[in-house]
Amino acid sequence: MATSGKLAGEANAPEEKSKPAAKGKKKPAKRYWEPEKFEDVMINKTPLERSQGEKPERWEVENKVQQHRFSQSAKIQNIAPDKKIPKMLKNGVQSKDVFFGPAPLPETRVKRFQRGEKFKLKGRQTGALRELVKRATKNAELASQQTARCDLLLPETQGFIEPDEGEETSYITQRDIQDEVDITSASKSFELDLNQFGPYRVDYTRTGRHLLLGGTRGHVAAFDWVTKSLMCEMNVMETVKDIKWLHTEAMFAVAQLHWVYVYDSQGIELHCLKRFHNITRMEFLPYHFLLATASSSGFLQYLDVSIGKEISTICTKGGSLQTMCTNPYNAIVNLGHHNGSVTMWTPTMKEPLVKMICHRGAVRSVAVERTGTYMATSGLDHKLRVWDVRTYRPLHSYVLSSGASNLDFSHRSLLAATCGNVVQVYKDTHLGVGRPYLTHVSPHHAHSLQFCPYEDVLGLGHGNGFTSLLVPGAGEPNFDALEANPLRSKKQRQEWEVKALLEKV
Repeated sequence: MATSGKLAGEANAPEEKSKPAAKGKKKPAKRYWEPEKFEDVMINKTPLERSQGEKPERWEVENKVQQHRFSQSAKIQNIAPDKKIPKMLKNGVQSKDVFFGPAPLPETRVKRFQRGEKFKLKGRQTGALRELVKRATKNAELASQQTARCDLLLPETQGFIEPDEGEETSYITQRDIQDEVDITSASKSFELDLNQFGPYRVDYTRTGRHLLLGGTRGHVAAFDWVTKSLMCEMNVMETVKDIKWLHTEAMFAVAQLHWVYVYDSQGIELHCLKRFHNITRMEFLPYHFLLATASSSGFLQYLDVSIGKEISTICTKGGSLQTMCTNPYNAIVNLGHHNGSVTMWTPTMKEPLVKMICHRGAVRSVAVERTGTYMATSGLDHKLRVWDVRTYRPLHSYVLSSGASNLDFSHRSLLAATCGNVVQVYKDTHLGVGRPYLTHVSPHHAHSLQFCPYEDVLGLGHGNGFTSLLVPGAGEPNFDALEANPLRSKKQRQEWEVKALLEKV
């Protein structure tokens, strides 16, 4: 009987070698994304390199903590978020962002996007009102800062013609511009020979993609001028006095011999507005969905397109109305009269808001800048005047060879004027200029003109059709897709229309 501690089956088993005692745990494998520790770096260096080498960031953090530990412990709590001591990782390496926090913004750039002044509460106010004003002020400041930051991301910039010393840009022709620009830009300059039903009036949509032409002898055409695809073309068999796009390119209004007609993009008649008779000029207010019309009998009428009702009829007592424009900034309608005055109207007032004596003769044309700051007028006295709408005072006056029959401002504040068959484009008219920026001589008498939004294009309607002119630097290079998107699809247009109607309500 076995008396040893082994079992019977283990008697003949070979004895295993005894393992050496473990000195410590095995180090885990080093990953390539883990930063090197200070100890590992210093082991591979010589004593001279250790003394001359740069100290790791961990030492700087430890010194900061040691410095503020006793004497300045109270100040650590008041350090700004971007100046706090960064946290340490487990391996002893500092987690630090070199460009911590948002980038600083110049005050001048932020001030450029501010709207209005800050709210100031006077007297005793309730707590709810005080909180409401404080929240509104904070949101306004945040909006101006975000807009200023997004302004840095806008890739496109406007490009004017920069002449050499001693040269004038007014002598540059359209052929010279077409030879220097790219093929896509050169294709935007074209001419339509329509010598049977002229002269023509022109109108672009707010997106700048579609063009509407209306001949005095009844010819009406709507098309995509970029792709040259025709939407509709017809002859209304009546005199056409004015044309105007409505809120989208799906509908447009035509002021015919007696009444105003509304058509869709296929040329189908939708409405006949018999309460609007003998209309000479029309303007559309996009944010209010209002169609403003001026008649030869001196009446100013407003039509709400969203509900199809006439909301206001005003007798201006100024005779036949042949000059009309809107202020894009505040939607005020400006009318020019035969006695040299310009009046400003709103649908809620039966009397003019402002009445200005601008010329000694009849006013031929009126135009207001996009920001609503400057207004240009021309009269039979052969003068072109630029006014400051804020003070109602003239800034500069220019003498032309003949009274300008048409005026229009571009998005970049270029002013176009037609004198007979000559088209002149001025730059910085509110600062005073001696010569025009560009000049174009048309073989036919100019009847109407308009700058294309978001394009360096000027549309000119004359007795023989239509001409598209290239004006470098005229259009706004960056567009707001939520405001007016030239590249929107049919689905996006429908969604925008619903949102615009909800905002109006």
